[in-house]
Amino acid sequence: VQLVESGGGLVQPGGSLRLSCAASGFIFRNSWMSWVRQLPGKGLEWISAINFSGGVTDYADSVKGRFTISRDNSKNTLTLQMNSLKPEDTALYICVLGTANNYRDFVERGKRGQGTQVTVSS
Repeated sequence: VQLVESGGGLVQPGGSLRLSCAASGFIFRNSWMSWVRQLPGKGLEWISAINFSGGVTDYADSVKGRFTISRDNSKNTLTLQMNSLKPEDTALYICVLGTANNYRDFVERGKRGQGTQVTVSS
Protein backbone atom coordinates (compact mmCIF):
# COMPACT_ATOMS: atom_id res chain seq x y z
CA VAL A 1 0.00 0.00 0.00
CA GLN A 2 1.30 3.41 -0.96
CA LEU A 3 -0.52 6.66 -0.23
CA VAL A 4 1.07 9.98 -1.13
CA GLU A 5 -0.56 13.23 -0.06
CA SER A 6 -0.01 16.63 -1.63
CA GLY A 7 -1.52 20.10 -1.69
CA GLY A 8 -0.81 21.36 1.79
CA GLY A 9 0.65 24.75 2.58
CA LEU A 10 0.20 28.04 4.37
CA VAL A 11 -3.17 29.76 3.98
CA GLN A 12 -4.88 32.69 5.67
CA PRO A 13 -7.99 32.18 7.78
CA GLY A 14 -11.03 31.95 5.55
CA GLY A 15 -8.98 30.61 2.68
CA SER A 16 -9.15 27.31 0.81
CA LEU A 17 -6.89 24.41 -0.01
CA ARG A 18 -7.35 21.24 -2.03
CA LEU A 19 -5.52 18.15 -0.85
CA SER A 20 -4.90 15.08 -2.97
CA CYS A 21 -3.86 11.54 -2.17
CA ALA A 22 -2.41 9.28 -4.86
CA ALA A 23 -3.07 5.62 -4.06
CA SER A 24 -1.33 2.50 -5.32
CA GLY A 25 -0.59 -1.06 -4.29
CA PHE A 26 -4.16 -2.07 -3.55
CA ILE A 27 -7.56 -2.10 -5.22
CA PHE A 28 -8.52 1.50 -4.61
CA ARG A 29 -12.02 1.22 -6.06
CA ASN A 30 -12.89 -1.48 -3.50
CA SER A 31 -11.75 0.51 -0.48
CA TRP A 32 -13.38 2.96 1.87
CA MET A 33 -11.01 5.86 2.33
CA SER A 34 -10.62 8.48 5.02
CA TRP A 35 -8.80 11.69 5.77
CA VAL A 36 -7.50 12.11 9.28
CA ARG A 37 -5.37 14.84 10.80
CA GLN A 38 -2.82 15.12 13.53
CA LEU A 39 -2.93 18.36 15.43
CA PRO A 40 0.31 19.64 16.97
CA GLY A 41 1.13 17.58 20.04
CA LYS A 42 -2.05 15.52 19.81
CA GLY A 43 -3.26 12.20 18.43
CA LEU A 44 -5.08 11.46 15.21
CA GLU A 45 -8.48 12.99 14.56
CA TRP A 46 -10.74 11.41 11.94
CA ILE A 47 -12.37 14.06 9.77
CA SER A 48 -13.95 12.45 6.72
CA ALA A 49 -14.65 9.18 4.90
CA ILE A 50 -15.96 8.11 1.52
CA ASN A 51 -17.27 4.78 0.29
CA PHE A 52 -16.16 2.73 -2.69
CA SER A 53 -18.12 4.60 -5.33
CA GLY A 54 -18.05 8.04 -3.76
CA GLY A 55 -21.79 8.01 -3.23
CA VAL A 56 -21.60 7.95 0.56
CA THR A 57 -19.60 10.46 2.56
CA ASP A 58 -19.24 11.20 6.25
CA TYR A 59 -17.74 14.11 8.13
CA ALA A 60 -16.72 15.04 11.63
CA ASP A 61 -18.76 17.87 13.11
CA SER A 62 -15.64 20.03 13.23
CA VAL A 63 -15.40 20.15 9.41
CA LYS A 64 -18.97 19.51 8.26
CA GLY A 65 -20.13 22.14 5.79
CA ARG A 66 -16.58 23.37 5.13
CA PHE A 67 -14.73 20.30 3.81
CA THR A 68 -15.70 18.04 0.91
CA ILE A 69 -14.24 14.59 0.30
CA SER A 70 -14.27 13.03 -3.16
CA ARG A 71 -12.53 10.35 -5.18
CA ASP A 72 -11.66 9.49 -8.75
CA ASN A 73 -11.42 5.73 -9.10
CA SER A 74 -10.16 6.02 -12.67
CA LYS A 75 -7.10 7.88 -11.34
CA ASN A 76 -6.80 6.19 -7.92
CA THR A 77 -7.01 9.59 -6.30
CA LEU A 78 -8.65 10.83 -3.12
CA THR A 79 -9.31 14.54 -2.66
CA LEU A 80 -10.23 16.85 0.20
CA GLN A 81 -11.50 20.32 -0.66
CA MET A 82 -11.13 22.55 2.38
CA ASN A 83 -12.93 25.90 2.52
CA SER A 84 -13.38 28.53 5.22
CA LEU A 85 -10.23 27.35 6.92
CA LYS A 86 -9.64 28.25 10.55
CA PRO A 87 -6.43 28.41 12.60
CA GLU A 88 -7.62 25.32 14.49
CA ASP A 89 -7.50 23.39 11.20
CA THR A 90 -3.70 23.61 11.33
CA ALA A 91 -2.50 20.00 11.28
CA LEU A 92 -0.78 17.25 9.36
CA TYR A 93 -3.42 15.81 7.01
CA ILE A 94 -3.14 12.10 6.33
CA CYS A 95 -4.82 9.80 3.83
CA VAL A 96 -5.72 6.35 5.20
CA LEU A 97 -7.80 3.32 4.33
CA GLY A 98 -10.96 2.67 6.26
CA THR A 99 -13.86 4.41 7.95
CA ALA A 100 -14.28 6.42 11.14
CA ASN A 101 -14.70 3.13 13.02
CA ASN A 102 -11.71 1.17 11.73
CA TYR A 103 -9.11 3.56 10.31
CA ARG A 104 -6.89 3.08 13.37
CA ASP A 105 -6.52 -0.60 12.47
CA PHE A 106 -5.10 0.45 9.10
CA VAL A 107 -2.86 3.09 10.67
CA GLU A 108 -1.37 0.47 13.02
CA ARG A 109 -0.65 -1.72 10.00
CA GLY A 110 1.10 1.14 8.22
CA LYS A 111 -1.61 1.61 5.60
CA ARG A 112 -1.45 5.38 5.67
CA GLY A 113 0.38 8.19 3.95
CA GLN A 114 3.06 10.40 5.45
CA GLY A 115 0.79 13.40 5.37
CA THR A 116 0.79 16.95 4.07
CA GLN A 117 1.07 19.93 6.38
CA VAL A 118 -1.67 22.55 6.44
CA THR A 119 -1.05 25.77 8.34
CA VAL A 120 -3.78 28.35 8.73
CA SER A 121 -2.39 31.65 9.91
CA SER A 122 -2.48 35.33 9.12
